Amino acid sequence: MIMKGQKISDRYQIIKSIGEGGMANVYLAYDTILDRNVAVKVLRGDLATDEKFVRRFQREALSASSLSHPNIVEVYDVGEDNGQYYIVMEYIEGKHLKELLKKRGKLVLSEVIDIMLQITDGMSVAHDAYIIHRDIKPQNIMIQENGVVKITDFGIAMAMNATQLTQTNSVMGSVHYLPPEQANGKGSTLQSDIYSMGILMYELLTGKLPYKGDNAVEIALKHLKESLPSIKEDLPDLPQSVENIIIRASSKNPKNRYNDAREMHEDLLTCLDESRKNETKVVLENPENLDDQPKQKRQNNSKKEKENVKETKKEEEGELIAKQITKSDLKKQNKLLIALAAIFTGLVVIITSVVLLIPALTKQKELIIPDVVGLTEEEAVKKLQEEGFNVKDEVESVSSSEIEEGLVVKTNPIIGSKRTKGTEVTLYISEGDAKITLENYVGQDFNYVKGLLEGKGIRVLEEKRATEDENAESGKIIGQSVEAGEKLSPGDFITLYIPNIDKYPDFTDGSYTADSVKDYLKDYNVSVTVIEKEDTTHTKDTVIYQSRKAGDPIVRGASITIHVAKEPSKDIEDDPNKEPVDDCPTPGLC
Repeated sequence: MIMKGQKISDRYQIIKSIGEGGMANVYLAYDTILDRNVAVKVLRGDLATDEKFVRRFQREALSASSLSHPNIVEVYDVGEDNGQYYIVMEYIEGKHLKELLKKRGKLVLSEVIDIMLQITDGMSVAHDAYIIHRDIKPQNIMIQENGVVKITDFGIAMAMNATQLTQTNSVMGSVHYLPPEQANGKGSTLQSDIYSMGILMYELLTGKLPYKGDNAVEIALKHLKESLPSIKEDLPDLPQSVENIIIRASSKNPKNRYNDAREMHEDLLTCLDESRKNETKVVLENPENLDDQPKQKRQNNSKKEKENVKETKKEEEGELIAKQITKSDLKKQNKLLIALAAIFTGLVVIITSVVLLIPALTKQKELIIPDVVGLTEEEAVKKLQEEGFNVKDEVESVSSSEIEEGLVVKTNPIIGSKRTKGTEVTLYISEGDAKITLENYVGQDFNYVKGLLEGKGIRVLEEKRATEDENAESGKIIGQSVEAGEKLSPGDFITLYIPNIDKYPDFTDGSYTADSVKDYLKDYNVSVTVIEKEDTTHTKDTVIYQSRKAGDPIVRGASITIHVAKEPSKDIEDDPNKEPVDDCPTPGLC
């Protein structure tokens, strides 16, 4: 564990912890060389010895360090110190969009367009580099006091030209913003980020998510099956041009979405123009059931037409060139062609002789690789060698629910194939059943368990649940969808439930009224007692006192008393010597 005051690489002095993730912890640190505060992301100590996690962490660093844009958190340094792998990033002071939504409910149209323009501008750079973020959601979008947006956590980003897929290709983003193709277990594309940005834009405008359910799996199914609710029902005055952007971005069929973030950015730039506000509602070109045959046919027809035009043009040009060739030129050309034909014929004869005669002279007898499945390594080696094959010294380990641990599962080349004598054969030895037996994770840290399970190939979904337990801790697991003792295979899902512990905001900051406080606490079933207090120093109807301090956890079913400013009554104004009435029902709180 990294402690306050500790130095990493004798340069970055740790100030405090500012966040934890399934793969890494984030610290605020001071760069002693460049005299600035930075954020340092350090691979969790319990995962640093795992080669898969290290490779994934390094891949994150490589992806993020290649991006440079004012709306993307900048990466300064990447390194390793005494077995600790770290990334040094720009330190952002601000709040994420989820916090802003909780306070404001929803944002005004001009704010949303400005935020989305910044997000798509930043993501355009990532998409130009064929990097997919894979986890666009309000919690990963920071907004500073000056209104500048910063996209954070490219921790599960993946370069499209990666040589192989790893566990980062699992469903790891929040299920509320999950593209249908990811929910269906298919690979991600640039259009997957577009879908998440469409859902994010919907939420910023309406203050609510389009798909809700009792659990994460139900929500994922809705992303796959249900049409997006009409945003016009909540915002009837919304320009059609804006709704068109959301319809296109959040289409089930990736072919209907924008090709990349840059194309979405270009559409956002003009969506508030007067000429576009009442444009026709967009009609998606491809069916939402992903059957793109009609479009493909049209594309093929169009392609053929273009090719026919090119061929016609080539023929016309050929005729013009032919007219310029004299008879003398043609005679010279014929002589050259005859000479080239003779040379070519000679080469064909030579090559044919080499191809047909040499293999016939050197051909070896082909042997069939014997069946060694179920044998021990020693038995398999002996049998293969007796048949005339060589066996590779290093064996490969694979999981198998059918073949007992320690026995041969398969070979490469495969059993029954024909190979020449002396061919090297690789043995694959069973590791036994690959299923993971689950433990009781209640009470454990969510990020730690998530990292542990994802390292074994299990897909982890997070779901917050309201709790009446005042001792519940944020980030601690309070339940799981699959019981302890049951087994899951790599690729299976488990939902881990954590308490929905939010904190009371500062209701006295001048922006809250009694109605807005009640609306804010409605979902928590918190009872609100409102007391009006005569006050000349605060705006009328605003909250001037709250019995529960800002920062205290909101417990479901609790109660709170607030005081709201009202204008002094006329009799007090006329008679300054009149004693004020003490209307506080709760001594000690007023």
